[in-house]
Amino acid sequence: MSDARKAVVEHRRWNGEQIGTAVVLLVLIAALGATRYVSPIHGFAPATFRAAVLVVFTVTSWALGLFKEPVTTLLFFLFGVLFAVAPPETLFSGFTSPAWWLVFGGSITGVAVRTTGLAQRLSDKLLSMRADTYRHYVAVVVLASVGLAFVMPSTTGRILILTPIALVLADRLGLSHGRRGHTGIVMAVAAGSYMPSTSVLPANVPNSVLLGAAEQLYGVKLQYAPYLLLHFPLLGALKTVLIIVLICWLYPDKIDKTALAERSVKPFSSSEKMLTAVLALSLLFYATDFWHGISPAWVSLAAGVACLLPQTRIMSTQDFNQGLHIAPLIYVAGFLGLGALITESGLGQWAAHVLLDATHMEPGHPIENVVLIVAIGSAISMLTTLPALPAVLTPLAGQLAHASGLSLYTVLMLQVPAFSTVILPYQSPPMMIAMHMGGVSLKDGARLCLVLAVITIVAVLPLDLLWWRLLGALP
Repeated sequence: MSDARKAVVEHRRWNGEQIGTAVVLLVLIAALGATRYVSPIHGFAPATFRAAVLVVFTVTSWALGLFKEPVTTLLFFLFGVLFAVAPPETLFSGFTSPAWWLVFGGSITGVAVRTTGLAQRLSDKLLSMRADTYRHYVAVVVLASVGLAFVMPSTTGRILILTPIALVLADRLGLSHGRRGHTGIVMAVAAGSYMPSTSVLPANVPNSVLLGAAEQLYGVKLQYAPYLLLHFPLLGALKTVLIIVLICWLYPDKIDKTALAERSVKPFSSSEKMLTAVLALSLLFYATDFWHGISPAWVSLAAGVACLLPQTRIMSTQDFNQGLHIAPLIYVAGFLGLGALITESGLGQWAAHVLLDATHMEPGHPIENVVLIVAIGSAISMLTTLPALPAVLTPLAGQLAHASGLSLYTVLMLQVPAFSTVILPYQSPPMMIAMHMGGVSLKDGARLCLVLAVITIVAVLPLDLLWWRLLGALP
């Protein structure tokens, strides 16, 4: 095809996309405006219906990439306020959430790791391992991401620290931006940090929410060792292996062997020493939160502030201004605000009750009921995103236990296979943050998520249920 013809085709495609997004916006505005006082669905208040319209638009746009990030999130905020879908304190609640400040503090330390040269040093350390193939480095990055979950109970925090290191490593290996290997290294951090860690308590937001809600609502105390034994062998260890294999298959590449040449080791600079001390102290506080009770969010923020203090000489204000990425911060505030909207509008509970009524579960069919409960969790997570799933599903656990004939503890634990399975990247905000930082498109990230989700449903979950039976968790 000639260059002129290519230009014409590209221009037509671009025009088609612009027309399509314009139509979507017009339909959205019309729907929100027309239902200001009247709901077209019986039993739905106008406010609830407007919330449903805005949620469907936001989730669909995130999932399909209708608009470039963070445009979708900003449209969510804008239309939510303009059409009085919810009070501003609900829509913008993400900015006051500890989870947002966790990401903000982690973003500062991520910039510090990159600007001080500590990321370069750590990447040199990984290169010195003499792993001479691309798949070896993918395995190292995934294993490091999983290992850190045992000492740092924040997926976002782990991603914000590991992603700058992984990006420097990719560049050193000759895997420049746009190459499949670059995408593979970024997805190794993204998937390795979130998916296996769902089997480690409390290594991320969903299982922490489940931990708190189960005790608050039912008096069920989830303990570290039984939780790990039940979930980690399949959802943790086996998934770790699958992530490594699938990344090497979906994003194959070869490294530049010249990157493995010996490099002179420079002594630690004062800023690197100070940053290392700050990170070590942060990890200590993360790992001992059960003792001191300080939220990981405030530990993260304290570490970020320490990096900016002139006394520490870790990073300058200029580095902060130039290195901090605003898009992930806006996205995090958006998904937290979306979760608050779903909760306050009652959409989450409505969807859960509809799905529960549609399944017609009856006691005496344990395997079928297990599959249905996991399916309900997966369907809800497509609407609410994974961090909000336990907040929506845990209050219904008693009803699900009664309908299925399964024990309450088993029903609570069945949420873990649901929130450990990422069908599309937008469901997992930490994974999206890693992809934003690494410049990985939604399409490229979705390839890994979809293939792994299919394998999980077809092979991993049946094995997991068999393991549960061996442990006596299933009849």
